[in-house]
Amino acid sequence: MTPTSHFAPVPHRLSSGSPLGSTPVICVVALAGVPAFVRNTFGDGVLQRANEAALLDIEAIEDQDCFIPQLTMTTFAEAVAKQAGEEFFGLKVAPALSIANYGCWGQYILGAVTLGEALQRAVATVGFHSKGDVFSVVVADELVRVSYGSAAKGQPGYRHVACGSAGVVLSICKLFLPEHWRPLRIELDIPKPKRPQDFEDIFQCPVAFDAQAVSICLESHRLASGPARCTPRALITPEDLARSRVECLTLTGLQDIIVQQIWSQVLSGHVSIESAARSINTSVRTLQRELHREGTDFRSISNAMRTKRACELLRQTDASITEIATALGYSDSAHFARAFRHATGMAPQEYRLLGATANNGHARSDVEDQPSHP
Repeated sequence: MTPTSHFAPVPHRLSSGSPLGSTPVICVVALAGVPAFVRNTFGDGVLQRANEAALLDIEAIEDQDCFIPQLTMTTFAEAVAKQAGEEFFGLKVAPALSIANYGCWGQYILGAVTLGEALQRAVATVGFHSKGDVFSVVVADELVRVSYGSAAKGQPGYRHVACGSAGVVLSICKLFLPEHWRPLRIELDIPKPKRPQDFEDIFQCPVAFDAQAVSICLESHRLASGPARCTPRALITPEDLARSRVECLTLTGLQDIIVQQIWSQVLSGHVSIESAARSINTSVRTLQRELHREGTDFRSISNAMRTKRACELLRQTDASITEIATALGYSDSAHFARAFRHATGMAPQEYRLLGATANNGHARSDVEDQPSHP
């Protein structure tokens, strides 16, 4: 394995002068298992208030291949820390995080034959997990430095992301190495805390601070190690990733970002322009103005996303019209039926019946494909 790094875009954070379309996003599976950890450790109240701060029910969508602005992730983590009185919440949750819970991307990485191949898979496909993050591997002499640079760096709450990132990268190594293995050291790109020993106790190795990126350092011969457990490998290809998730490099405009945010909201059951605006660190008025410049508006996008999801649920589930209306955040089934008829030209039940008789859903409305990202 030769020295290699920077297969993904250089991380960047949104400043006051940045175009809204440059907002960094991340797949919500980065928070998989975190809501349950918060509930079990700190209680339902802390989880509820963190969701309220993020303006999104993370637990409702944590297993979906959808994307959220990284600001939503840091806001959620910082809210947990404040509500629980746990300054380094990210350190506390780090041992519970695993690449195995990262959906199809995690399965693709863990389908590798060796640790070296797994890390190269992560480097080459990080764009299916986030926009703006960097996954890199550098080999020098007998040392390997596996680094993760997050676009969330600089945001309030980033210290939690740094610790969590270390936990996830460490989990990749542990799934290929003996149980007794420990890193040579871990480097974190956060200021040295008052109690650095707490970090070494959690990670069970030396920890350095004020680094350029989050890094796990290990011996180079470890790259040849195969999976630590004899489990069937998932046969996942980059093409499978492309079918399951949008390639984040294609999210180049504000509308692209908002489509992803609204789709996450639709899956969680509550659509809000206030939530969308806050997630990209802007005001509702500015968001509306910028969308108008791109020839669209929040209502049109949200209606299209709701209709797309409704079509999926009508075709692929036996849920009642009332259940679907509730899942999509409508006040009642009549409101949902009116909105659906306006978008597709037919009633929900009519669409379902027509789809059942038309081979493999040929009765789909054109609106399902607009926008096409999710």
